[in-house]
Amino acid sequence: MTYVDLGVQGGLFLICLYSFCVSLVVSMFLNTLTPKFYVALTGTSSLISGLILIFEWWYFRKYGTSFIEQVSVSHLRPLLGGVDSSSPSNSNASNGEADSSRQSVSECKVWRNPLNLFRGAEYNRYTWVTGREPLTYYDMNLSAQDHQTFFTCDSDHLRPADAIMQKAWRERNPQARISAAHEALELEDCATAYILLAEEEATTIMEAERLFKQALKAGEGCYRRSQQLQHHGTQYEAQHRRDTNVLVYIKRRLAMCSRKLGRTREAVKMMRDLMKEFPLLSMFNIHENLLESLLELQNYADVQAVLAKYDDISLPKSATICYTAALLKARAVSDKFSPEAASRRGLSTAEMNAVEAIHRAVEFNPHVPKYLLEMKSLILPPEHILKRGDSEAIAYAFFHLQHWKRVEGALNLLHCTWEGTFRMIPYPLEKGHLFYPYPICTETADRELLPTVFHEVSVYPKKELPFFILFTAGLCSFTAMLALLTHQFPELMGVFAKAFLSTLFAPLNFIMEKVESILPSSLWHQLTRI
Repeated sequence: MTYVDLGVQGGLFLICLYSFCVSLVVSMFLNTLTPKFYVALTGTSSLISGLILIFEWWYFRKYGTSFIEQVSVSHLRPLLGGVDSSSPSNSNASNGEADSSRQSVSECKVWRNPLNLFRGAEYNRYTWVTGREPLTYYDMNLSAQDHQTFFTCDSDHLRPADAIMQKAWRERNPQARISAAHEALELEDCATAYILLAEEEATTIMEAERLFKQALKAGEGCYRRSQQLQHHGTQYEAQHRRDTNVLVYIKRRLAMCSRKLGRTREAVKMMRDLMKEFPLLSMFNIHENLLESLLELQNYADVQAVLAKYDDISLPKSATICYTAALLKARAVSDKFSPEAASRRGLSTAEMNAVEAIHRAVEFNPHVPKYLLEMKSLILPPEHILKRGDSEAIAYAFFHLQHWKRVEGALNLLHCTWEGTFRMIPYPLEKGHLFYPYPICTETADRELLPTVFHEVSVYPKKELPFFILFTAGLCSFTAMLALLTHQFPELMGVFAKAFLSTLFAPLNFIMEKVESILPSSLWHQLTRI
């Protein structure tokens, strides 16, 4: 027998000896354990896994992802040799992917809500009654930026009242803004000062309308003067652009006051005149105000005419455009529609057109149907919306739910057909059916725009619970059950625990027996001779 063979056999013997000692120590340790130890062990495990579960659930509800998964991907994966997503090798994307990302960014742009409420006469009254803040800081900050963009220019320092208002729009404190507006009006009739007071100080729509009429008088004078001087230089051109924005804003808000006060025909006339006078200012989306007013008048022929002009592929879509088109087509068949009859005889051409229009609208914004069908409670719409997001769905349903209820059978047709849309959209949303793929950024933006304190943001597609939440939930439940059983039946659970551990060490005992059968009986004698 060579020295190598003797060395291998000696190593095996030492391994067996070590394993035997370990198993002996484990057996002695298990025999000294009391049932109280098992109760403490399982109880502590249950408590720790429960705390992890609570933290994981809170993190998932707030940020939409698992904390353990995020840490694993962000920190542990690079250490273990994973590929960094920001590495140069992955930075060169194809043209198709770049176009898709650009489209996703453009669709996640936040837009001014064309039907936004009055802050003083409506939002503040809600706060006085309920004690809740309907607007988020992010939403109000966007409004402040809009006001500075539309109502100020570089030459404001030449007019004292405009200089004061330029500072007022930047103020965070509402009372400071209102005080600055009164200070500007003491110097001269300032259109933007009247706008601020009408939006934030007026407590009724009638009071807001009165202030807007004063703003209109001052704004028209400034607009006529700047119109004559607009070609004299870039400074005068900027002034004219600002005065145009101010005048359009005042007229649009006056039309909205008329609509809220029940003078709907007057509001429609004011909106039509405004769109004829300033056809290029599509940023205000005045046609959506017009659509809502025409639906209130039940003037469906004019609604169809407006849709024919604005439901164009070159223009950015909106929930108002898509769902109003679906409502008009549903109106033609909804009063006689029956799911049972349709399943027997099939859908007629008109019914098929209505269903396709509903599918088109649901694909554009899948959050709207639950609000129209009153499966989800409405809140006051924000001042800004995200197209295809929950904020746009709230803004649409808040003003248009009454129009769907007025058309007999329309909500019934929507209820029967809207879920069929999701069978047509490829999953997991690599591409859309009639529109671009649904953007993944809507949830984050909607959580900034909507008051999540008392509103649960609608998420599409519905996220599945991360693996680690399910794992910690199972671990917590299992250890809690073990702790309860050990506390109730200590002797029996002690027997089970020893049996489980002995079963766990059974492979090790099997290996030891095999090794002992391989080793010769005179191994000790040969080792002594060496």
